Amino acid sequence: MTKQLMTGGEGMIRAALANGIDTIFGIPGAQIYPMFDAMQRHGVKTITTRHEQGAAYMALGYAQATGRPSAFSVVPGPGVLNTTAALCTAMGTNTPVLCLTGQVPSQFLGAGRGHLHELPDQRGTLASLIKAAHHIEDPTLTGEVVNAAFKAMHTGRPGPVSVEMCWDVMAAEHEIEI
Repeated sequence: MTKQLMTGGEGMIRAALANGIDTIFGIPGAQIYPMFDAMQRHGVKTITTRHEQGAAYMALGYAQATGRPSAFSVVPGPGVLNTTAALCTAMGTNTPVLCLTGQVPSQFLGAGRGHLHELPDQRGTLASLIKAAHHIEDPTLTGEVVNAAFKAMHTGRPGPVSVEMCWDVMAAEHEIEI
């Protein structure tokens, strides 16, 4: 692993690429712009959908058709909630799908102030539906956390996992190991 200065969002995308992701389905939004910027910079095939559920189902179908893990990226809160039918289908069909999402700014996480797209416990909600739900609090551990998500995705019965990062952490530059 090497350390490089990059945004948290770029670290997430580079770690996903290092784990074999070549296409990401999704809808850009303020909380995940750094990931979409990184997708553009790294030439990731990005397929923009009209609805979050469509992005998740397209990732599911892509994984089933190719036999490889796939990924989608949507905004947190209602965006993630719109993907739960596809995530549950991925869980029931043992399909390796990665959900990459954002989170409210770190200063508001868990504060219950009703910040844009805030859920009381997004990670906990996802963890109750899929194999594993990860939160990247320390951006220097981005590669490690994404690798752990992929390990969970493939260990035992394959299935969907998620990785989230707070909006401000995702946008700031950090020295990240990939």
